[in-house]
Amino acid sequence: MYQEFLQYNKDNSLFNIKTDKILLAVSGGIDSMVMADLFARLGCNYAIAHCNFHLRGEESDRDEQFVTDYATKNNIPLFKQSFDTYSYMSENKKSLEMSARDLRYEWFDKVMAENGFTLLATAHHGDDSAETFLINLLRGTGIAGLHGILPKSNKIIRPMLFTYRSKIVEYSKKHNIPYVEDSTNSDNKFTRNKIRNEIVPLLREISPNYETIIRKDIERLRQTEQVFRTVIDKTKQELLINNNGVIKIELEKLKKLSPLHIYLYEIFSEYGFNETNINSICKALEEGTASGTQFYSEKYRLIIDRKHLLIAKREDGNATKQDYTLSAYQTNLTLPLRMHCEILRDLNFIKIPKSKNIAMFDYDLLQFPLTIRHWKQGDLFFPFGLRGKQKLSDFFTRNKYSLLDKERQWLLCSGKDIIWVMGERIDDRYRITNKTKTIFKIELD
Repeated sequence: MYQEFLQYNKDNSLFNIKTDKILLAVSGGIDSMVMADLFARLGCNYAIAHCNFHLRGEESDRDEQFVTDYATKNNIPLFKQSFDTYSYMSENKKSLEMSARDLRYEWFDKVMAENGFTLLATAHHGDDSAETFLINLLRGTGIAGLHGILPKSNKIIRPMLFTYRSKIVEYSKKHNIPYVEDSTNSDNKFTRNKIRNEIVPLLREISPNYETIIRKDIERLRQTEQVFRTVIDKTKQELLINNNGVIKIELEKLKKLSPLHIYLYEIFSEYGFNETNINSICKALEEGTASGTQFYSEKYRLIIDRKHLLIAKREDGNATKQDYTLSAYQTNLTLPLRMHCEILRDLNFIKIPKSKNIAMFDYDLLQFPLTIRHWKQGDLFFPFGLRGKQKLSDFFTRNKYSLLDKERQWLLCSGKDIIWVMGERIDDRYRITNKTKTIFKIELD
């Protein structure tokens, strides 16, 4: 097994024996203890990390003590951490499995950053990869979920994927590798255990070469995904336009993609939209649903806006409703926009700027403090350069504002009057005239 371990590392460029500093995730179970033994024989720069999730009472403490004794006996640097997993579950409303995963990887990242580790090694092996393939197949995760566990992703390596549980057991017996048993491994209320203990034996009964066949299938799917991903990434590059954090997609181009649902899944799942969301979005596109329709994931929202789809982060509702004030003698403001203000009394050499980011008002007409707010239904103003008043909604339409543009547009108000659609147009009633004696100037950064 040791030679296979070395060859697998070489074939997949997992780590450099001389230059990498590797943190091993060791639970005390047979898989991670065999991995620890292989790294000990390798003689590279490594340490052990152990997590105690306190999920199995005394057994969890037993595992921690076992790993501690092993590290002490073999003079291996050890990092260990205890977690209140059930409290984390309750606070974050996540499953037990996801909670434990979040806690350990967040802690691993911290240990690595603080101690100069370049890689984290986990003891996932071939059986784990096959089980993950079956779990994802049942959950319907798309092609990305069918490549099993990858040998390397970012700073995480899985140097044991070349072998299987039976080989690990054989190696541990031959080399007298100590380990502890996790009693929950036989509890079939967990999905992975049910697959491992009930479904996999049936598959082996049907096909004695189950491991070899599924490993080859996973490898073919991994290669197929690489080709598929190339096409998807090229399409995303051509289709998605990032405009100040808002993703903009031209509807007509999107609708020409075939099969549409596959492209939508690959594009929108990145933003947290699930299968149900994507089915609804697909139906809306096919039926020509009206502009303004919105769909939500946990962190993003998707908006059908006339000729485009817009994807933006979901904002705190209170943040967009908050008003801000601006006093006459305030020179700088950072919220909600960065701006510089000044009062000009010597008007002999004043030139009216052409930039939309600079506004000049007749100071004596203003009612301080000024208010900065978002638009509301029924808002109107007197646009500079036009005759008479205009509904702000009509101004937005004529200037081709999207729904997001409307929501993000700030207005500067004097009393109840809108005096500036900030960065766009001032109000004609407050413009500078030959009667103006003092100017209030605002420049947006």
